[in-house]
Amino acid sequence: MIGSPRMHEDLVAEGASTSLNRVARSMATHGIQGWPRKKRGRGGRRSYRPPRIQNHLERNFSALEPNTQWVTDITEIRTQEGKLFMCVVLDLFSKLIVGWSMHHRQDLYMVIRAVEMAVWQREGQAPVILHSDRGNQLTSGDYQRYLGGNRLISSMSAVGYCGDNVACEGFFGVLKRDGIHHRRYRTLNEARADVFDYVERFHNPRM
Repeated sequence: MIGSPRMHEDLVAEGASTSLNRVARSMATHGIQGWPRKKRGRGGRRSYRPPRIQNHLERNFSALEPNTQWVTDITEIRTQEGKLFMCVVLDLFSKLIVGWSMHHRQDLYMVIRAVEMAVWQREGQAPVILHSDRGNQLTSGDYQRYLGGNRLISSMSAVGYCGDNVACEGFFGVLKRDGIHHRRYRTLNEARADVFDYVERFHNPRM
């Protein structure tokens, strides 16, 4: 959970009219506390694959049944208000975007919201492989614990294998070629609405 300063920033970005003090009081009243941010050493954290996590796909981007193998990735969309980040979860069987989220900050919570959407629509409780790169959000302990608690098997590429997530990259490429690159977005909300239309009214209905 994010703390009151970031919660206030997110609410304002979404169009809410409130003060930081009011957000802090409301969170305290309901017993909501932010997770402390871990301090980083100098130079930041290097990209790595956590122990015991393997590459379960090995560049085999096909699946025989739905909801057995998913891939996830993040892209950015430029607007005059700043960058909008988008995280998607793509089913390798149907090529549907089964989960997605957008936010002005590229953080763990945006990623988990996309995965939550995919989990909510999943039929049955069979384990699903979820493949990703080694971004900091995806290697974090909170993300890995969320996957473990929802019967998702984390799969990651080894260092130096940038072609191991071409399924998501292909979707993003078509999204930008067919839509985003032909638009100049004034606001974050304008970009959100356009991307929503593309995913839910164009891409998914065709699959």
